[in-house]
Amino acid sequence: MLTLAEIQIGMSRLNEWSLDGQSVTKEWEFKHFRESVAFLNKVSETAEKNNHYPTVFLDKTRVRLILTTEYERALSEKDFQLAEELDKIST
Repeated sequence: MLTLAEIQIGMSRLNEWSLDGQSVTKEWEFKHFRESVAFLNKVSETAEKNNHYPTVFLDKTRVRLILTTEYERALSEKDFQLAEELDKIST
């Protein structure tokens, strides 16, 4: 489990993610449904590469991702690493 200071450092590395209890979340807005799905395909590839998987919500043109480390029931460095990689694929 990360300390509050480690979580603050992790959050400072992220672009527009929110701290929500024991998880970090971010929402993306796309113009078309197919763009949302294409983004989710990239998310899937990145998650597989990292062996760490987000909770995903898809509502037509909006995608919301939630990251937490389930087996720890808390945030871990893996969550921040994946969030950083997801920021890269969304730009």
